[in-house]
Formats: sequence, structure tokens, C-alpha cells
Amino acid sequence: MRKIILTMAAALLLISCGTEKNNKVAPEQDQVQRKTVKTATLQTDTITINEQYTATINAFDKVFLGPNMPGRIKEIKVEVNDKVRKGQQVVQMDASQLVQLEVQFSNLQKEMNRMDTLISYGSISQQIYDQTEAQYKATKASLENLRENTSLDSPFNGIVTGRYYENSEIYSGSPNTGDGKAAILTIEQIEKLKVVINMSERFFPVVKNGQKTKLTTDIYPGVEFEGTVSLIYPTIDPQTRTFIVEITIPNPNLKLRPGMFARVNVNLGEKEAIVAPASAVMMLEGTSNRYVFIEENGKAEHVSVLLGERFDDLLEIVSDKIKPGTKLITSGQAKLDNGDLVQVVN
Repeated sequence: MRKIILTMAAALLLISCGTEKNNKVAPEQDQVQRKTVKTATLQTDTITINEQYTATINAFDKVFLGPNMPGRIKEIKVEVNDKVRKGQQVVQMDASQLVQLEVQFSNLQKEMNRMDTLISYGSISQQIYDQTEAQYKATKASLENLRENTSLDSPFNGIVTGRYYENSEIYSGSPNTGDGKAAILTIEQIEKLKVVINMSERFFPVVKNGQKTKLTTDIYPGVEFEGTVSLIYPTIDPQTRTFIVEITIPNPNLKLRPGMFARVNVNLGEKEAIVAPASAVMMLEGTSNRYVFIEENGKAEHVSVLLGERFDDLLEIVSDKIKPGTKLITSGQAKLDNGDLVQVVN
């Protein structure tokens, strides 16, 4: 009997030692299983919405100057890079046809005066009077058109950016410029310029005429040029879901030139948003789906998110599970699976 009691006591002692040993190992095993991460507590922030667009600077106005009919060029009075004023004569076409038509019109004018007298006395029929009047009006219109196309004037203050003929050459009226248009000269208005950008349809209710913008170029690092929204197209492109916006940029010192590459920053106001570091947002391989990991009760949870605006190195993230106070895993997330045990070491 005594032997049985001693055997049971020994067994109980072994069990007790084994349990104590297991209790000591458990925390070590837990440490091995947990993955080290860093977190950040998400909050709702007031964010300034700045959208940046790339664009090419264009002349505010550009004209391909030439007569609307072929003819001999008597004299081109300007060269490339010459500044011109509105109404300044820049091309003189051969005027021999104009002189002939002026003589013809002068004779018709006299004939018309005579017809006015005769019709008042009933000496001619209304039909003859109407025929003479029609010829007079047609010749007058042709004369005015020929005058406009014999002396070509600049339609605005600008600079000559292209010359395609020489004196005494025959202007053919065939396309001869890089833009596929016919011209003797190209004149551009560059004391103010414009850029054209395509904005997402979601900004259509926000952008307004007169809104200020900032323009930067690689050629003038650190220099900002102010622009103003001057035209908003009234329709949305159904293919791209964008609309066109024109922005005017004053250029009094002529530092900017048409053809330059530029970046346009448009301030579209402020909004309340939850943002996360872009490095914390991952993309599911083979898809465009984005996700993050959040920490809750010592576990990592995989959460799919939608992306909103980008603010430098921050991204707006949207999900039913993303709220102020959520602990976003910002470091170590690349090695996580959903449900992994984590240890936060912020």
C-alpha cells in the first residue's frame, strides 16, 4: 500500500514539473509567432486639393495670314521675329487687278446715278434698273474683298513667327505650313499665352471662370507664373470622362514662349478626408485592387480600399472599415497575411 502511494506522488510531481515547464515556454512561442510592425492612428484631416496637369504653352492667338485667292506678292514688309501692331500693313499684293476693278466700279457708280434719275421719271423699266443695281452691288462687294486681300494687315499686336514666301513670288493658296494651312506669314500673340488641360468630370462643379492657377516650367526652376481660368468647355468627353479648360497666362516680359512644356497646378478647394502614406497602400498582384493592413487586438486584418485624391506622398483611402482611430500598419505590412499575430513596436 505504501509503495502505491509513493508511486502516485512521483507521478504527480512529474506532471507538475511538466506543466510548469510548458507554462514557461508558451510566451517564447508566442513571441516567435508574432510579426513586428509599426502603426499610425488614422484621423480625418482637412486637405487642400491641388491637381497638377502637364501641358504645352500656346500663343493666345495665332493667325496664318494670306489672301483668299492666288496672286503675285509685291512686297512682304516684315521679317520673322518682328513685332507688329494691330492694323499694321505687313504684306502688299500686286494691285493691278484692284486698279482695273476700281475703274470698273467707278463707271458703274456713274451709271447707277444715271439710273436713279431715269427711274424717278419713269424713263426706264424696273427690270433694267434692278439688273444695273445688282451688277453695281456685286462689283462693290468684289472690290471690297480685293482691297482686303491686296493689303494684308496684322489683326492684333503680336510677333511674326513664320515667313513662307519672298517678294515677287506667286502665292498659290496651297497648304505650306507645319499646321497644314496656307499662309504668307504666321503672326502670334504672345504677350499673353494660354494652356489647355483636360480635367476629370468630378471637378466640373468646382472649377470656375476667373479661378487662379500656378504654372511652372523646367526652364525656369522655382519660378511660378500665375494663370487664370478663362474658358470652360460645356460638355464632357464620353470616352475620357474629361472636359477642356483653357487658362490664360500674362507674359509681359516674354519669358514664356509657345511650345514650352509646363505643369499647371489648380487649387480646387478643401475637403475632409482620411489619408495614409502611399507606402502603406499595396496593390493585389495581377489586379488594380488596392488594400491596406490594419491592427486590431494584436492581429493584422486585410482591408480593401478605394483610392481618392493624392496629396504629395499621401493617398486618400476609403473603406467602411477605415475610420478615425483605426490603427494602420505602416511598416512590415509586406510580409503579412490576413489574421497574422503582430507586435506593435512604435
